[in-house]
Amino acid sequence: MNTSTTSQPWIIEVKNLTVSFGEKQVLNNINFKVQQGETLGIVGESGSGKSITSLAIMGLLSPLAKIHAGSEILFHQNGSTINLLELDTNEIRKIRGNDIAMIFQEPMTSLNPSLRCGEQVEESILLHQKLSKTEAKAKVISLFEKVKLPNPERVYKAYPHELSGGQKQRVMIAMAIACEPKLLIADEPTTALDVTVQKATLDLLKELQQEENMSMIFISHDLGVIANVCEEVLVMFRGDVVEQGNVTDIFNNPKENYTKGLIACRPRLEERYKRLPTVKDFLNDANHQSEIYTTEEREEFHQKIYNQTPILEVKNLKKYFYPSSLFGQSDVPSVKAVDDISFKVFPGETLGLVGESGSGKTTLSRTVLLLEKPTAGEIFFNGTDISKLKKEEIRKLRRDIQIIFQDPYSSLNPRHTIAQIITEPMEVHKIGSNKKERLETAKTLLEKVGLLASDLNKYPHEFSGGQRQRVGIARALALQPKFIICDESVSALDVSVQAQVLNLLNDLKSEYGFTYIFISHDLAVVKYMSDQLLVMQHGEMKELDDADKVYANPSTTYTQELIASIPKL
Repeated sequence: MNTSTTSQPWIIEVKNLTVSFGEKQVLNNINFKVQQGETLGIVGESGSGKSITSLAIMGLLSPLAKIHAGSEILFHQNGSTINLLELDTNEIRKIRGNDIAMIFQEPMTSLNPSLRCGEQVEESILLHQKLSKTEAKAKVISLFEKVKLPNPERVYKAYPHELSGGQKQRVMIAMAIACEPKLLIADEPTTALDVTVQKATLDLLKELQQEENMSMIFISHDLGVIANVCEEVLVMFRGDVVEQGNVTDIFNNPKENYTKGLIACRPRLEERYKRLPTVKDFLNDANHQSEIYTTEEREEFHQKIYNQTPILEVKNLKKYFYPSSLFGQSDVPSVKAVDDISFKVFPGETLGLVGESGSGKTTLSRTVLLLEKPTAGEIFFNGTDISKLKKEEIRKLRRDIQIIFQDPYSSLNPRHTIAQIITEPMEVHKIGSNKKERLETAKTLLEKVGLLASDLNKYPHEFSGGQRQRVGIARALALQPKFIICDESVSALDVSVQAQVLNLLNDLKSEYGFTYIFISHDLAVVKYMSDQLLVMQHGEMKELDDADKVYANPSTTYTQELIASIPKL
């Protein structure tokens, strides 16, 4: 074993890690070390090799993966060194979940929906520690208290679907730290969380790390998160480490064009770019500069759009949910998801909609789309109160108001080709005189969103997440809508692909005069996209004003807390 000359010993050393799937090499001689009690951040776009690296450490690579000769993952504990790549299945199982634990990206798919949350955490404790069932349960309750879950006894008995996203993530954290691991790997643990829950989760992880002197490898595409959590950072690109070192040094003085691009393509709060820079811009030009909107340009644009008649006017809108029982529906609402909200959206404008999970953002958008029936209030679209339309009239209206969904994985039919996905709604709404004409339109739309006409014959699984989101945008455009609701439509994308999609949405807005409602939990993204900003909490409107004004001078404590929670570089 190599002895370290640093004050803290190394907990893990990855040496010359090279991994292939068939002919394709996905990791190329990866080398890094993590000290005891230190947090190493790994950043890079989708496909850079971040998750493959973490799965190799955990011994969870697919059987199809080939680890090349000369690769080593050395785990140091109790004065001895183990090469994790030389262990058999039973030996690695004793370490996994015990000495090395992992928090996965998506808590909904990582937790077993058919088992109670307490049982799932208990399983790991009973497997690795000599505790009775009663002692294991007591430890789970204690862990739930430690990760600040409200009412731990209730959470112990609850199924995953009964918890919020932030609560599920805390259950995952409790499971990961149950056996007091020496090394915790967190793979995108806050991607699906709103800013306040994200901040609370990051604060919790840092607190637990300090208490246990635990080492962490933190994987994220959000550089703001990495800057707030990590001491060291590793930048990966297409299976290679392109830059590594101290977080402050790397983020303040990046040497590689790729790193410069990753940092630049994240929307900034203090200025508004006309087009977001992308990684590709910096790979082509290390000194790439993006134009910034002047205050005068913004005021001139707003004067132009606000002199028009609103395309959408929502008046005193309410959407309440009532509990049902054997004796019928109660008269007292259990949830006031949208509570007396009024606003206007003008042609060519983007209205940003922000708030924590459960604030009512999605319910508001679904009610505007008439996917939910309003409890009270009026929704005027082009001067007509659409809340009073009949079913057949609502069906015709669907052509004018479209939605781009959050998850490009589940919103595209996996059995249909891209051609079928785009042309089917055109056929329903009788756009195009025949199949050939609709296919030609579909080709044009694919090229418009940055894909190839030849992609028409492919299936959704053949595309990356960013490409699938572009297919979703093409499908929405196929009906030539006037109004588009973007519901968390870039939250699943890494920062560079996100920048490309946001630029695309703005280009289409300029070209076709689209009007957007843009919903996101990423406040930096919402500010970049929005003209007006509507802030929601518990179904109520807390604030509505010019986006730049809201960020510069938030008028409510709630908005101030949201803005303060944004991770900053």
